[in-house]
Amino acid sequence: MIRIAQLSCGAEYSGIQREIERAAETVGATLVYPEVSLEDILNVESTFGVSVSSGDLNMAMARAVRIVQNPDLADAVIVMTCFRCAEAAIIRSEIRKYIHENSKIPVLSYSFTERTTAETLLTRMEALVTTVKYRGLLAREKQTGLTAGIDSGSTTTKAVVMRDNQVIGTGWNPTTEVLQSAEDALQAALKMSGVAREELQAIGVTGYGRFLVGKHINAKLIQEEITVNSK
Repeated sequence: MIRIAQLSCGAEYSGIQREIERAAETVGATLVYPEVSLEDILNVESTFGVSVSSGDLNMAMARAVRIVQNPDLADAVIVMTCFRCAEAAIIRSEIRKYIHENSKIPVLSYSFTERTTAETLLTRMEALVTTVKYRGLLAREKQTGLTAGIDSGSTTTKAVVMRDNQVIGTGWNPTTEVLQSAEDALQAALKMSGVAREELQAIGVTGYGRFLVGKHINAKLIQEEITVNSK
């Protein structure tokens, strides 16, 4: 199971901790909280160059340092603070930057409210899990082989066929019925490319209807928008 380290301030106080846990469970991940010592907490000011009054923020920074020093403690990190706190917003950004610059561990940040639900967190949790699972694939600079991609959006569905980093076919149509729209877009891209569907080595799916379409076509990769846009 993929381990996501939760570095946060105010999640319990805001009453959303259970929502965070539900989001992690939904994507097949478990939350972890790296142990730190009092000395670790007292030393974070020298590491980050900033002094904060919040004990939770100091704890979050200390855990970030611990993870960078011991990357085996977590597969990914999510940094979360309450949107009401300006100090927390600064520290959230600094923690994300610190982990990003000093490790290869995937990290995302989020500003929550008292109304944040598991559903609103799902895309971010999914992004972390996807990045960990397909790290090697996502690290590729160039596409190789013969593959297709489908973007099943809420208003339009797009498809592309590529061979060795070159686009050889595209398809586009309005999204009406999700599965049929995906099939139509893919068929249009295949027709333009002159490639038979059986020749494709893999298909990837993203967008609003990614789970439904991905299951229907047996996609090799189902990817949410955050990691897609990061490429």
